[in-house]
Amino acid sequence: MRPEEEPEYQTPPTCDLLSLLLRNRRPTGAVNEVWPNLYIGDAATAQDKSLLVNLRITHVVNAADGVQHIDTGPLFYSDTNILYHGVEAADRKDFDLGPFFTETADFIHGALSHKGKVLVHCARGISRSATLVLAFLMIKERLTLIDAVQTVRQHRNVLPNVGFLNQLRHLDSSLALQRRTT
Repeated sequence: MRPEEEPEYQTPPTCDLLSLLLRNRRPTGAVNEVWPNLYIGDAATAQDKSLLVNLRITHVVNAADGVQHIDTGPLFYSDTNILYHGVEAADRKDFDLGPFFTETADFIHGALSHKGKVLVHCARGISRSATLVLAFLMIKERLTLIDAVQTVRQHRNVLPNVGFLNQLRHLDSSLALQRRTT
């Protein structure tokens, strides 16, 4: 088969994504660098300002923002130089995280392009935060969903809920369509 005849990329079904996410799981810590200067972590990491300073974190994305979740916010970090972006998301399969994909990807991209270090967290650093990082890798780094999952999984066990996986599948399909038409 010649290169111009390669089959078009197809967004994988949810069951294949789950299989990939559950394969070869091993213990991962509270915080892991999953892309250069991009970290996924849990709530305890986000609330440990001395750890954030030691990691040289300059930006925090809280994917579980709000008083009902992990109430850090810009005021919590006011005695540091950390810039904050909050997403008030519930870790439920019926919660639509899609509307936050682009704004969060823009925030992360802006931080990284100015030599910053970004922590993206939720309660456990597994579902909401992972979903936003995967969306960033797809939107800004032009990775397919499979490539993004494989990249993150090299450094951290993540498991977005099935609703978030379907939202990432939708994003993957629309980005693949854009790549084909440009």
